[in-house]
Amino acid sequence: MNQYISNPEEARSYQSRYKILYIFMGLTIALFIVRLFWLQVILGNELRAFSEKNRVKQNKIVSPRGLILDRNGTTLVENLPGFEAILSPQYIEDKRELAKIIGPLIGMSEDRVVEKIDRSLKVNGPFSTIRIKENLNREEVFRLKRLRIDLPGLEIRESIVRTYPLQENGAQLFGYVGEISKRELAQIKTKQIVDQIQFNQGDIIGKSGLEELLDEKIRGNDGVRFIQVDAHGRETITKIPNIYGKEITDLEPTHGNNATLTIDKDIQIAAYDSFMKNKRIGSLIAMKSNGEILSWINAPSFNPNDFATEVPAKTWSQLITNPFKPLRNKAIQDHFSPGSTFKPFMALAALQSGVITDKTILFAPGRFFFGNRWYHDHNKNGEGYITVYDAIEKSSNVFFYQLGIKLGIDKIYNYISLLGLGSKTGIELPREIPGLLPSAEWKKNNRGEEWQPGETLSTAIGQSYVTTTLMQMAVAYNAIATEGKVVRPMIIRKVTDNDGKVLFEQFPSEVRDITQPQKNGFFIETKNFQIVKQAMWRVANGKSGTARHWKIPGVEMAGKTGTAQVQNFSADQIYQSCEARPIASRHHGWYIAWAPWDKPEIVVAVLAQHACHGNTAAAPIVRDVITAYYNKYHPGYIEEAIKKSGVKIVIPARVVGDND
Repeated sequence: MNQYISNPEEARSYQSRYKILYIFMGLTIALFIVRLFWLQVILGNELRAFSEKNRVKQNKIVSPRGLILDRNGTTLVENLPGFEAILSPQYIEDKRELAKIIGPLIGMSEDRVVEKIDRSLKVNGPFSTIRIKENLNREEVFRLKRLRIDLPGLEIRESIVRTYPLQENGAQLFGYVGEISKRELAQIKTKQIVDQIQFNQGDIIGKSGLEELLDEKIRGNDGVRFIQVDAHGRETITKIPNIYGKEITDLEPTHGNNATLTIDKDIQIAAYDSFMKNKRIGSLIAMKSNGEILSWINAPSFNPNDFATEVPAKTWSQLITNPFKPLRNKAIQDHFSPGSTFKPFMALAALQSGVITDKTILFAPGRFFFGNRWYHDHNKNGEGYITVYDAIEKSSNVFFYQLGIKLGIDKIYNYISLLGLGSKTGIELPREIPGLLPSAEWKKNNRGEEWQPGETLSTAIGQSYVTTTLMQMAVAYNAIATEGKVVRPMIIRKVTDNDGKVLFEQFPSEVRDITQPQKNGFFIETKNFQIVKQAMWRVANGKSGTARHWKIPGVEMAGKTGTAQVQNFSADQIYQSCEARPIASRHHGWYIAWAPWDKPEIVVAVLAQHACHGNTAAAPIVRDVITAYYNKYHPGYIEEAIKKSGVKIVIPARVVGDND
């Protein structure tokens, strides 16, 4: 008997359930139809446009940064065209496999490529493009372009490479550029510049020096290039759809404004060449008497062209571990004891206060007893009975010890601070430090101790607590040369657009005339400047002058050499050979001079670190720079003087007998 015989009653019991199923299916189909109608008809145009926009990619066209020019319009920093390899992280399927393919083609190890990808993902996030290598050569571009079809996310873009033709020369002044990081992007949003410029990850910004200072003025405006891409982000050759209701056009970048400096490229090169020829560590400032900087040198240095692309790890390690700090702008960021170059300031204070006159004679033996200890002169035998002219010419320590006792620390502070020591000069570059000119009040407030009279003796010869920057010393010596005019040093002359329109301009300015009473009631009379100038003329031209070996035919300089100890020595060590000591224990050598001595045009300040003596280490560099200045701005002057006198510029094989 068949068990599947239908039962009409049972079938009727399921009919109501079928109706529910039919209704559910009908509603479902109706919902699909409504949804399709909504997407295809109501939102059809909008979604079509959105879809087509996904086919169009915007590539940023980096704007060329403005040029940095010298005072004569000669290029100091420029741009060169180049190519860079870019990866889009979202299209990378296997980074290790990708690295195996492209690494050998661009001269980069597989691990290094992976490291760059990982670092960018960590620092800049998963959607920021990754610069794998910049400044590709022609062969690398050709090889990578052949691979693009098989490597989704790989792009070869035209780029602009910031270039520094002078390389290590002036690197700390000009600075360098680099890619903005995610952390820097967050920090920079707090600055006012963000109101005018929208920064994005991957943008190139100025990182130090003038590149950082002028970034807002010279960076330009980036452009945009529209390209059509496939699902893997690769550029296609089909026509870009009209998705905006009008023809899509690329936005061309705007070239940045150009900055003109007060630097003279020829003087800059001459100064650097002299520094290298003499194998010196330290810094140099050459400045016109109105405050315009002609040359700015720091050594050792670095090549900012390395930073324009990517600094090799080995190069970076060498820079940050170098004990002489090549990345620092020594002329304004580091302070040093001025040593004997402080003595002209002491002479001005003593003359103005009436402690001495130019006719006062003091006995200056080889050592001086004060308190419970001996204070030594650099000359074991001393100088005998001398005037202030002799004391500056021969750089007598004992003479100035006595002036220190007569003046006291507070008078020293009140007079010498007029020249700008202990204060920032106002140069445009960031991170300038003020140095220190001590006073009794300063020591009480900062050390919680009373000033000791013996400390005044060390201060009187530019040691103890007193520290200055090279820039401060250049400004202070210029004030002596100009008989009381303290100027603000300047490095930026003007900023112009590409049509030559001046957008920013500044001129030399005088901060104060210290022949007139200042806020503290102190001033220095013109006649006292003239006395000190005459004494400093003898340093460069007198029979016993410590810089007499470095004369320039026809050019009369005035200045002062100096030797600054970097550590204290016992009495039996003072007269030992400086050159025999380890380099870190050797004295610093100073020489600061101007020319002509009576009508100054240029002041040159040189600090030769760990070079033992100013007269042998710094003076020849000053001589070379002033010679270069005269050869350019007074052509034929030195040659004519040589013809008349028959005396040529002679470089001594070795200068002995002068410890300053």
